[in-house]
Formats: sequence, structure tokens, C-alpha cells
Amino acid sequence: MKWIVLVLCFCAHLLGAQQTHYVDFKEVKTVLAFNQMKVDTTVFNSYEIKFDVLKQTDSVYLDAIDMKFSSVELNKSTVKFKNDGKKLIIYNPFEASKTYTLSFLFLASPKKAIYFIGWDNKENITSGYSDKNRNSIEKKQIWTQGQGKYTSHWLPSIDDMNDKIEFDISCIAPKGFEVISNGKMVSKKEEPSFNLWEFDMQSPMSSYLAALVIGKYSKNVEYSKSSIPLEMYYYPEDSLKFEPTYRYTKQMFDFLEGEIGVPYPWQNYKQVPVKDFLYAGMENTSTTIFADSFVIDSIAFVDKNYVNVNAHELAHQWFGDLVTETSGTHHWLQEGFATYYALLAERDIFGDNYYYWRLYEYAQELLEQDKAGGSTSLLDPKSSSTTFYKKGAWVLHLLRERIGDKVFKTAVKTYLNAYKYKNVETDNFIKEVEIASGEDLSDFVDFWLKAETFNYHEVLKSLKKSSFIQEYLMVDCEAFTSKCSDYLASGISDEAKIKVISQIPNHLKKENFKNSVKVRQAIARNISNIPSELKTEYESLLDDASYITIETALFNLWQNFPSERTNYLEKTKHIQGFNDKNVRILWLTLALISDDFQLENNSKYFDELTSYTNPEYGFEIRQNAFQYLHQIQACNAVCKENLKQATTHHNWRFKKFAKELLKAN
Repeated sequence: MKWIVLVLCFCAHLLGAQQTHYVDFKEVKTVLAFNQMKVDTTVFNSYEIKFDVLKQTDSVYLDAIDMKFSSVELNKSTVKFKNDGKKLIIYNPFEASKTYTLSFLFLASPKKAIYFIGWDNKENITSGYSDKNRNSIEKKQIWTQGQGKYTSHWLPSIDDMNDKIEFDISCIAPKGFEVISNGKMVSKKEEPSFNLWEFDMQSPMSSYLAALVIGKYSKNVEYSKSSIPLEMYYYPEDSLKFEPTYRYTKQMFDFLEGEIGVPYPWQNYKQVPVKDFLYAGMENTSTTIFADSFVIDSIAFVDKNYVNVNAHELAHQWFGDLVTETSGTHHWLQEGFATYYALLAERDIFGDNYYYWRLYEYAQELLEQDKAGGSTSLLDPKSSSTTFYKKGAWVLHLLRERIGDKVFKTAVKTYLNAYKYKNVETDNFIKEVEIASGEDLSDFVDFWLKAETFNYHEVLKSLKKSSFIQEYLMVDCEAFTSKCSDYLASGISDEAKIKVISQIPNHLKKENFKNSVKVRQAIARNISNIPSELKTEYESLLDDASYITIETALFNLWQNFPSERTNYLEKTKHIQGFNDKNVRILWLTLALISDDFQLENNSKYFDELTSYTNPEYGFEIRQNAFQYLHQIQACNAVCKENLKQATTHHNWRFKKFAKELLKAN
């Protein structure tokens, strides 16, 4: 089914790259209604928007993919236009220094950039399993993703990120649904069966940052030190997961605002989880959308949490949203900065050792990329995410070391203030740093930004300024000696202990289990063949506050000690795990293939496992279920039909997985 978007839209600031010197379109005001929501939109009036013509021209245009237009008017009069399927072109003898108003109605049938989750799940193919929490998974949502997909698929706009527009989005939605968009919600007009939500932006942004979410949410609000409202949305059934999901949000916001030295540039900051999102998160202006796989409980926090993604998308509100790259050549100005400042925010929470450990991990990833021949210049628009994110962060760390904290912060502040609400290139930033430092940075730019290779030895010199990293590098048990056993009972870091465990898994002793959750997790992962003398200690891993540890230990214990399988399954039967049900889906699989465990319940367990392949569940859950059913050769007709449906999923990674698995079946 094609989703039709009926939009009453009056658009200004319609400039593409070739229009920037001719037309200055200031804002878009739009009222959106979606036909699948079945609400009457005829009661709403139109909006008017003005734009300025800078130089005489005979046409202006908007990017608009596969849309239909009617009632197209310029200054309230009919105007000649052309719809070529990609653009709406307005023809008129536009005079310089004059103001115009453009208005129209349009219909859109977007195939991407806006996603309708759960609206077409009429009679999904299911097993006989009945989930008492089924209502919680049947989420009907609408959400957008403009970066890399183009907002012009669902809203007439400008694909070129060099055009900055003020978007004021309004939306009609049925009762019971929340609407979240860029800016401040200034009005909620209630009608008997639906509400009209109106949002106001006060400053311009690139079109790819326009955002809309519709769904059933609850919300908590905190306020930053600077009195910015921090609106944190969650599913009503996930109230107990709110705190671990959004842990440290206010602290990170206050830290970044102080560290960056430029006030947060938007009216508020909203964060919204959605089902089956394309990425971890997306920094839409004032409105971060993130994958609901990061909605977690306190146990999950140990292994997988939202903190880094939270900080990264927040940093983008300055680096990417306030100042925006002119092209992919300067993509590191967004991703490198966001990665670096997220790491600074985490350093404020978790300490210096964490900061240097993450830098070390980034360096190893970059080194491996270099060895594989994948290193490129930081200014190559075709560089990998590893280069833009990790190398970009490293460049800023090294630059700060070279010029000092005070000068670095001064340069960043001056850079942001000089180019706010504008587009930037690398030279703009470097120039501000050179002015603040009084240095010529040509050698730095050549060595770190332009060079294709990754200068690992120079990076290592910087890392060794940390005694924590020095200790980690010093500890080495590739050649086993008696001191290696002593390491695990010593005061060295968990990271160093994990390194030792990976090097001497066959030399571990009972007393080595007396360690932190992370170290014990390393034991679980590195000992797959469990010695009988370690059986009791290994069984204690099932009690750890870590879903990864429990999942790993359950499988290894089940495999090593067949006579104890019933005990292990009984002990873990109520554990779900992460949002992808990692522990539960493994448990169901093991229960089904255990010869002597509750055979009378096999049908029930199989139906439950098969049900998790249904489109009503998030793709992470479905992928886990598909994988295990394939491994035990139990993907029945229901499973295969759901797998076939998965090959059309909007998430390309899941779609690719489904296609490959379907061939294997």
C-alpha cells in the first residue's frame, strides 16, 4: 500500500545551489495530514509564507519527489508551474528586492524518508502463541529520516544542505497520539476525534534536519542550568526503563553547553525512541530520533546503553545543525566533532581512564583499516565512517594537545559564533584556530587531515601520556609466565585483566572469578570448554547483572554439562534480556532441542519462538528468531512467510539478512 500524505503547505526559501544568489526563501509553514489516520482536514485554514528575490530571475523551484500539486498561487494569484516529478518549478518574472508569497496543496506518496510503522499490519501471519504483552509491541508510528534519504520525498524542500530554512510544521493526528517535531509546540487545538499540533522554529536549518514523529508516548521534562527544556519521550509501558535509558542526560547537556562555550541554539531539546529505526540516532534540529533498542533496564546498562549516542546526537546540535558542512568533503566537521565532544561528555561522567581507553579503541580500529588498505584523507568525501568519526575525533584531540585547552576552546567558540546558521568548510575552522593560537597549522593539516595514511606511532605517543594506557600496553601474557596468574588478582585495570584472560583462557583458576562484572564476562566469553573443576564458579555467571554474560554462560553450560540442562533452563526461564530478547530466544531454542526438558511444552515454546519472526516485533527480535530457527532447521511455513515479508523491510541491513537467509532456506 502506498502511503498518501496530504499537506497544506506554503513554502518559502526555495533555493537550490544555483538559486542562492537569486532567491532568499525564509521559511516553510506546513500542515500535514495522513490518510491512514482517517481524519478530516477540511476545517483547517491555509498559511502564508514570504520570500525575497535578491536578483531578477524567471523561475524558482523546490525539490519535490513524486508529488501532485493543486491550488498553486503566488501572492494569492494563480501562477504558471511545472511538476517534473523531482521538482516543483514556479515561472514568473521575479523582480529584485521584492517579496513574494507562494502557496499550494500537495499529495505525496513517499517511498522513503518517512516511515509508517504498524499501520498496514492487518492480519499478520502468526503462530498460535499469544503474548500477554502483545499490545505493547503493536506500535503504530510515523517517523522521518532526512539525512541520506532527502526530506523532499515527504515535504517540498531543498536537498542541498547549503540552504537553511526555518521550518514550522503542524500536523493533524487522532486522539491518543503524540506529535513531535522541530522547535517548540506552540498550540494543540483539540477537535472531537483529532488534534492539530503546531510547532514553531525561530532559526533556520538545512532541510535534511526537518523531523516528525507520531506515536503513543509518555514524556518527562527536566531543565538544564540554562533553563532549556529537555523533553524525554518513552513508551507508556516502559516507565521503569526511563531512568537507565536517559541516565546522565542533564549532566551531559550542562557539560557540553559549558565546554563548547556557546549557548544551546534552539528553543528546547527533545529525544524520541522509535521502532525499526535506520541508525542508532539522528540529530534532527532540536529533535533527536533514536532506535528503541536503546530503551533499556538497569541490567542492560552495563553492556549496552544510550549514553554515547545521547551525547553524540546532542553535540550535533552545535556541530552539524548550528553550523553545517558545505559538502561531504567537510563531513568530519560534523561527525568528528560530535564523536569528540561526546567522548568529552563521557569523560566527565566516567573519568580519564575511560576517555583514553575509548581513544585507544578508536586508534586500533583506524590501524586495522590502515592495514587493510582502507585509509583515506579526512577530506575525502568517500571516506568511511571510521575515518570521519574516529579519525576526526583523534584530530581534535591532537589539535587540542598542540595548542592548549584555553586556545582550543576560544577557537571553537569563535568558529561557532562566526558561522552560526551558516555552512562551513574545513578552512573556516582552521583559520579560527590559527588566529586564536597565532600558529601556522599547515603542517598539522597536511599530516593529519590531508594524509591518507593513519599515523599510528604519533597517536601512540599521545596515548602513552596516560598511565592507564601505559599499564595496559605493559601487561602482556602472550607468553605465559607465573606473573600472568597474579595479574588477575592484582589492582590492574579491568581492561588489562580482560586482555590477560583472552591470552591465557586455559590457565584460569577458581579465584579468578572474584572480579568485576566486565572481567567475569570476559571469562564467560573466553572459556567455551569448561573444566569440571571450574563448573561451580562458571555456574555463578548465570547470576551476574549482565545479559551478555547470562546468554554466553547459559549456552556454554548447556553444551558442556548435558545432565544439568534442566537446572540451567529452570534458573533462566524468566529472563528476557535486551530489547532484542537475546536471552529469551536462546532459552526457547535450547528448551526445544533438550531431550528431557518439559517435552509437553514443546509446542508452546515453538509457537512463541516462531511468533518473534512476526512484523509486529522490532527487526532485532525478528533477526534473532530467524537465526535460531534456521540453525535448528525449524523455520516452518509461518516463519518462511514472515522471512519473505522481511525482504521488503525498510532497514537495508535487515532486508539483506532476510534475503540471504531466504536463499539458504
